[in-house]
Amino acid sequence: METDLSSHFVLLGVDTDAVTVYLELLRNGYIDEPDPANALTVKSLAVLIDVGLVARDGACETRYVPVPPETGLRALTSRRESQISQAMVAVQNAYRDFRRQQQLQQPAGELVEVVTGPAILQRLKQAEDHARTQIRRLDSPPYYRVRSTNTTELDHLRHGVAYRVVYAQASLATENYLDGNIVPSIKAGEQARVLQQVPVKLSIIDDSVACVSLSITEADVNRTLLIVRPSTLFTALIGLFELCWQAATPIMPTGALGSSIEPSEQRMLSLLAAGMNDEDVIRTLRISRRTFFRHLERLQARAGVDTRFQLGVYASRHGWLPDLPA
Repeated sequence: METDLSSHFVLLGVDTDAVTVYLELLRNGYIDEPDPANALTVKSLAVLIDVGLVARDGACETRYVPVPPETGLRALTSRRESQISQAMVAVQNAYRDFRRQQQLQQPAGELVEVVTGPAILQRLKQAEDHARTQIRRLDSPPYYRVRSTNTTELDHLRHGVAYRVVYAQASLATENYLDGNIVPSIKAGEQARVLQQVPVKLSIIDDSVACVSLSITEADVNRTLLIVRPSTLFTALIGLFELCWQAATPIMPTGALGSSIEPSEQRMLSLLAAGMNDEDVIRTLRISRRTFFRHLERLQARAGVDTRFQLGVYASRHGWLPDLPA
């Protein structure tokens, strides 16, 4: 349980020492006021109180007890989203610095190329075709074209090019995109995770070039692709991707967890763990509300739990959810 919780709490910015103290609280029901000399426990309690997972016992001021986690988890999630927003601001600032440099040194103009209109698809494919070792991507609608499978990526995966992709939840909810594009890529070797939103559409090819365009929230503003070559801006884009990757939740392909639960239940758990709401899950899986809640009740009964939070903990402990890769 400690290993499972640690991996999840790390995504939310809580260190393993605090998780250890939290587990002790859950096992014993309370923890007494620690000796001030025990700096590690004192610090861990302060962290847990700060994020709203622990409070003083109203009946005994020298004891600390766990509290319902919903409020604390929402605060942790908001804090993580704020960090991603700050990273986006840093990228924008780096780009403004680049623009100022461009005005002072004309050769800097070669570091960023602006592509518009029909040429966007051609340049995206051209950049991806030059991949040799890895492609890192933030993926979000709108898409420049609709296709059943990403044949370019599947071909690169067969030839040893590694893919790490963070999808926006809107990608999973796009009609036919999950089953037709994402799942085949995962089965071919893509490492895939999901965030509620990604700040930009981004593809980083090896350490040589990055392709940046607008996400779905800004799609009507502009249809422009930036080709960014190694520079301060390029380094900032790599940092933005890595921050999103650490904050995202793994996507589980159907059939990846053996026969412990049904494939349809595996898929449903994966989408719920990715943060999708009930209606989006129902629409993505193309099932009725009755079928959705029947699956949910069956899983809770099998796990012997009463709430979705308890189901999530049980699923993580018993291999129903994927381990979090580095």
